[in-house]
Amino acid sequence: MSTFSPRVPHLFTRPVLARLLAPTYAGAMGVDEDEALVRQQGPRTSADKFLDRISAALEKRSGRVRAAPATPAVAAVMVRLNLELGLAPEPMRATLASPRGAAVLEEGLGDLGVHLVKELLR
Repeated sequence: MSTFSPRVPHLFTRPVLARLLAPTYAGAMGVDEDEALVRQQGPRTSADKFLDRISAALEKRSGRVRAAPATPAVAAVMVRLNLELGLAPEPMRATLASPRGAAVLEEGLGDLGVHLVKELLR
């Protein structure tokens, strides 16, 4: 059973994600999925109602999202982005694939997701 709504990919398209992650990416470069929605949703809010709030916030706030705090976990996400863009050395892929690297990357994805949801809903 999926832990997120099938509507999530329609809200967070590639261009929207790129725009939302730009401040964090820029901040990380200057100095060095789904679980986030569940963490922020709360017990009394339905998934559809919560996603409706995020959808409305995307239109209003997506250009004003602040950078996420620089942490090792968020840095792992930035390394993954750089790998996919061809900007990081390929051996870093093996580092992220190791058990410790994968755990830190997963933590970073969750932290970044929570940050984006908080920024959109503030």
